[in-house]
Parts: sequence; structure tokens; C-alpha cells
Amino acid sequence: MATAEIPSRSEVRRTWVPPAPGRILAGGICLALGLGSLPAGGDAQTPPEPDPIPAGQAAPPGSYGELDVIHYEVVIGLPGPGGTVIQGDATLTLRPTRSGVERAVLDFTGLAVVEVEVDGAVVATSFELGRLAVPLPPGTGPADTLTLRVRYQGTPDDGLILRENVHGRPAAFVDNWPNRTRFWLPSVDHPSDKATASFTVLAPASWRVVANGVQVGEPEPAPPAPDGSPRRRWQWRTAVDLSPYNLVFGAAEMEVKPLGLAACGAAPASPRPDGCVEVTAWLFREDTAQASLSFLRAAEMVDVFTELVGPFPFEKLAHVQSATRFGGMENASAIFYSERGLASGRNMEGTVAHETAHQWFGDHATQAEWAELWLSEGFATYFGHLFFEKTQGRDSLRRLMDGDRQEVLGSRDVERPVIDRDETDLFALLNDNTYPKAGWVLHMLRGILGDETFFRGVRRYYREYGGRNTTTRDFRAVMEGESGEELGWFFHQWLEEPGFPRLSVQHAWAADRGEVVVALRQEPRKGWPIFRLPMEVELVGPDGTAVRHRVELTEAEQSFRFSSAAPPERVTLDPGGWVLWEDVTGR
Repeated sequence: MATAEIPSRSEVRRTWVPPAPGRILAGGICLALGLGSLPAGGDAQTPPEPDPIPAGQAAPPGSYGELDVIHYEVVIGLPGPGGTVIQGDATLTLRPTRSGVERAVLDFTGLAVVEVEVDGAVVATSFELGRLAVPLPPGTGPADTLTLRVRYQGTPDDGLILRENVHGRPAAFVDNWPNRTRFWLPSVDHPSDKATASFTVLAPASWRVVANGVQVGEPEPAPPAPDGSPRRRWQWRTAVDLSPYNLVFGAAEMEVKPLGLAACGAAPASPRPDGCVEVTAWLFREDTAQASLSFLRAAEMVDVFTELVGPFPFEKLAHVQSATRFGGMENASAIFYSERGLASGRNMEGTVAHETAHQWFGDHATQAEWAELWLSEGFATYFGHLFFEKTQGRDSLRRLMDGDRQEVLGSRDVERPVIDRDETDLFALLNDNTYPKAGWVLHMLRGILGDETFFRGVRRYYREYGGRNTTTRDFRAVMEGESGEELGWFFHQWLEEPGFPRLSVQHAWAADRGEVVVALRQEPRKGWPIFRLPMEVELVGPDGTAVRHRVELTEAEQSFRFSSAAPPERVTLDPGGWVLWEDVTGR
């Protein structure tokens, strides 16, 4: 029986270091992509050093809200083994969202711009403070679709990681989260601007390339790298809209291991004639045993989540050993995992369940704002746990939720609300609020509404917001519609207030009345609210018979009376484990 292991990406905030100053390459170097070289008489435009907006800072992205990028057509020429200089050619199909937008401002930093075109005409641009400003034709409005082409080159400071892998061989992997796409691809680097994408990657001839979506044709010979080493051209495309942090490719010497077919008949984006999703593992040759360890049930996970939530949204699902700085990164249809974690030989099945659940939540139904990250991480945490409930029984879920409870009770993160609109460090949002506490929010909502209503509501939520951006208000509205209950109190106290209930529990036997009196007192820390808590009280009689009563706390102190023929042997609060609370009785 596998032990679930859910990743804690919050560790990043203690280990991440801002990128070094940009390493800029400017001046007539052939792009080696069949695209020509620098314009005659002109140098690449050099951004200032160092980059003034570190990755992870929640600054407003370039044309956020003013541009809708429809499609990214990306060509990346990788260097020969050991090199660090890339050549890029990105064509963005876009439209303004309103009239009067005079410039397309793209997030882009650390690389040298060679040339920019709008609808095939070369234009003069400005490039500063991590922003590439491109003039648009006068009178451009929402009805106009434009193509904006940027040719660029240099060594990425971040986002596209070019280095030796854990076994000492060169590799290249994209690692975008949260807003690091701009280090290698000009984009509107915000989760709300979803687009389709095509990738053409020129990689060393011995490497394999994986990316979002489906592979187009077979790899073909390509122009050699600048050092003369041979390359092959790989092409991938996705017709499903993705947020920029999900746009990835990986390239290295890897072996591909089939893991099975899944979601047959429930995968509308699948290119296969049978309508199934192909699930694979892309591993370094030394670590292929992971295909039958961490990824043994990867296809089964897809089937479980398809049944619980809805159709699988993407063309395939590849599990990739990579250079991500996280334990796992949920890139749509191409999940990246810590190369060191897999090389260590440990079972990462819990991480696989978590990242697979992200394909539905975070990747397809995507939070509209970073502050509402719980809609991604909280859902992936809880539904990752639900895989083990569905396959190994209720006790497995209880153990996982109890482990998450202990994380929350001992965390300083809970001094702030789950939806934390004041936090500007996006890496700091990867914490015990957005992972275990947010998972508990869903578990408690399930406990209040019951399984039938809860899962019906989740399926409706996914059906309505899959492929779109979503907010907590959207989720609440769906769950209220399915349950017929007003749930504003629940979402407010658990997501917009800090803390959790701290309860002191006392009980006494009133022989003259034949009653058990249970007194509950909330003892919140400073700044924490008094919670409204629907929960159960269980009375166990002398003969071992257990009777459960439903109560609801609404005040700091309340007493409840229950008829009983004899004094109870035991009184248990929340016997089913449906509420996140701490027992402070006697403290």
C-alpha cells in the first residue's frame, strides 16, 4: 500500500534566490532557425540590468486586461550540449480587449530583442523595466486580430533551465510558475490570459522533446546548433487554452515508458481514434524503475478523477522527470517532477495524485487572480487525497486529513487568511493556507452538504468553468445553487478570516433530568473570529452504543442537552473528522 506524499511547494519561499543580472547577447549572430540574423545596421535591444522585477513579485503584468492573446506560435533553437544561448521566434495572435489600446506591452526580460513585427511590418519598440512595448496600428479595436512577432536571443536568467541533469548530462526544461514565463517567452504573464500554443523546438539530435498537447509528426533533421552539433526539429501543439505558467517544453536524453490508457470516451481533446488519453512517463534512463513505482497507478488516477469531476481536458498526460524547482509542477498535459526526488528512488505517488488532480483544477479551471490560489492548490490537495479514499478506503482519507490538520494547527501561515490579497510575494502564497487548510475547506463543505450535493456541485463547477478563469464567488454560487443553501458565512470565515476554531469541551450528567450537558467554548487567538460550526457530538453509553447528535455553534460559549438513559462512557466532538479544529480542553 502506497504512502501518500503531498508536495510542499511552500519550501520554495525559504530557498528561492532572485536571478542573477541578465546575460545579454547582442549583435549579428545568426538565429540558426532559418529566420535570418539581426537587421542590417541594428543591434538587439538590451534590457537594463539587473531585472528590476524579480520573479514572484505580484506586480501587474504588461498588458493585463488590455490584450487577449489567442495563440502563441513558439520556435526555440536550443544550443549544443553544454551551451546556454537560445534563439527564439514567437508569433502571438492577439486582439485588444477595448478600443484605444495604442501599445501591446509584453512581459519579457533578460534576453536581447532582435526584431519585432506587427502584421508583417517591422516596428520600433521600447524595452525597459521588463516590458516590451510594441506600437499597434491606429484605430485598432476589439474586432481586430493582429499577429505580433518577436525574434530574440540570449541566455535565460530563469524560466528555461539549461543545465546538467541529476546524472550529469545536459538538459533543458521550462519551469514557469508563477510568473517566470517572461524570462524566455514574450507574453502577458498572468493566469487570466489563456491561449493555445504551438512549439517548434530544435534540440540536440540525441534528445527527446516533450511539451503541452500532442506531438505533430516525427522529429526531423534541423539546422545545426551554432557550435555545429546536429539537431532535430520537434513539433507539439495544444488546441486547449492554457495560462502562461502552463506553457512548457522539456528536452533531454529520456526514455518514454507507457503507463496505460485512461478516460476512454471522456477525453474530448484526445487525438486517438479510440478517444482515450495516453499516459506516459518520461524518465532519465537511470530512473526508469519509477514507471512501476511512483507512476504505477497514474492511468488509474485519471480514471478516478474523470469519474469524480468530469472529462479529462487535454490531449495526453506525460509525467516528466525534470529540472523543476518544485516537488511537482502541474503543467497541463506534461507534469514535471523533481529530478532529484525521482532519482532518490522514493515513492512519489502522493505527489503524482496531487499533480494529476491539478489537470482539472488550476490547469483547466484556473484561478483568475493569484490571491485565489486555493482554487488550484486546495482542490489538488483534497482531490489528490480522494484518490486514496476511492482506491484504499475511508481510513486512508482520514489519515491524510489528520496529517493535514496537524500541519495547519502548527503553522504560522494561518495568522493570515487563505485568500490573502495583501501578499505581494507569490512564492509566499505556497503555504499551509493554500494547501492543507484549503483542502480542509473542501472537506468541511462536503461534510455540511453531503456527498451527493457536494460532488454534484463540483461537477457542475468544472463543467461551467473548465477552460475558463474562475473565482471563489463563482464556486460559491455553484455550490449554493446545487444545495439551495446560503453559504456566504462559510466561505467568509474559512477563506477571508485567519485561524481555525480552538474548542474547550466539557460534559456533565444531569441525573434529575436524564440528560447529558455538553458545554463548548471557543478560545480564539487574538484577531481570529468566532466560528459558526455545524458539527456532531457522539455519546457512547455503558453498553457501547453510540448515538450522534447534530449541533451548530454560533457563539463563543454554548451548551447542548441530550436525553440519555445513563451517563455516557465517552463524549466525542466531531467523531467523523469533518471539521478543522483544535482541542484546547484543560489548557
